[in-house]
Amino acid sequence: MNVTGTIDRPLTHDPQKQAPMTSSASEPHGSATPAVTTIGANDSRQNRNREMQLIQEALARAHMHERMREADAERQALRLVAARRMQRRAERVSLRARRALAMAVMH
Repeated sequence: MNVTGTIDRPLTHDPQKQAPMTSSASEPHGSATPAVTTIGANDSRQNRNREMQLIQEALARAHMHERMREADAERQALRLVAARRMQRRAERVSLRARRALAMAVMH
């Protein structure tokens, strides 16, 4: 089945694969404006596509940078929690040792 595109919904969005616009046979010769040259249009289109691609890459890079920053902050928070836990444990052990020493001295 051969499906043709319309102006609103072209078969392809690639301008090089689309059929060129021609004047209809009902129009007198020379009445329409001359065909537009697209020498610079392809270059600007490629630049625009490249810029859009670079925007997406920059967005992805910024997203990954943010995720890395979040991961670093999470690791730092976990290290802080572990350090506080070890400090409390060391304080309890020190208190137990002090009590044991005091009991040994008193007897």
